[in-house]
Amino acid sequence: MNEHDHDLDLDHDLDLDRDLDRALTVATDLAAWASEAIRRPRDGGVREKASPADIVTQTDETIEAHVRSVLRAAFPTHGIEGEEHGTDKPTTPNAPYWVVDPVDGTTNYAHGIGWCSFSLGLAAPDGTPLLGLVADPWRGETFTAIRGRGAYLNGTPTRAATHTTLTGHLFLTEWAAHAHWPGLDSLLTALSARHCTARVMGSTALSLAQVAAGRATVAAVGEFHAVDGLPAYLIAREAGAVALPQVPVYDEPLLLMAPGVVGEMAELWGTIQAGEA
Repeated sequence: MNEHDHDLDLDHDLDLDRDLDRALTVATDLAAWASEAIRRPRDGGVREKASPADIVTQTDETIEAHVRSVLRAAFPTHGIEGEEHGTDKPTTPNAPYWVVDPVDGTTNYAHGIGWCSFSLGLAAPDGTPLLGLVADPWRGETFTAIRGRGAYLNGTPTRAATHTTLTGHLFLTEWAAHAHWPGLDSLLTALSARHCTARVMGSTALSLAQVAAGRATVAAVGEFHAVDGLPAYLIAREAGAVALPQVPVYDEPLLLMAPGVVGEMAELWGTIQAGEA
């Protein structure tokens, strides 16, 4: 590489940094707006989608429509993949795309339970996460991360737990809609024997983000979907958590773990997966 090529690489890095800074500013403003909308008394009914356990509210649709409008205006070449309104492809080659879940935890929200989140992320064309944001409207918390820059909770750096055992700590997971996912029952039994307490809270994004805050030692989902999992995955990784698999696979399980329990959890998970095969 000659000096001119090196300068071009530096210019590209600076442009990307500036783009991601701007993207984070827009995402943070959207999170504040969405959080306020979620906290308001719910307006409108509940509509069933694929099943009685798969529902959507007017709030979901209103927030996603607003987010799409703002993102299109601010980043007209970017793609958008949303929970409620599908996928708009990028308008230029090699442009990144946004993933948005306007209310992750709609069932909780529709039933008046204050545990849901607004999730927004930006990914490279190959799916590599570049930016992640998960906002908890009820506790006034916003988790953010930009790839390579660490994870933050309300602007303060946050790290995964330093625990070296599952015993005495928390495991968070989510059902696959209303159902248990393959291997989950065996996993819960094994964790119980280790005196590791399990919680099923009702929001994939918010549960995964708790690993970044050091609150949950492990979190898992049985079916990874980018719209609600990719932002929290990036945030947890930037907070030092370890992922299994390292790169999430669509519709496959994902584990996020504090570094000190990786050996114990990976061995346990491998044994259960072998038993379920």
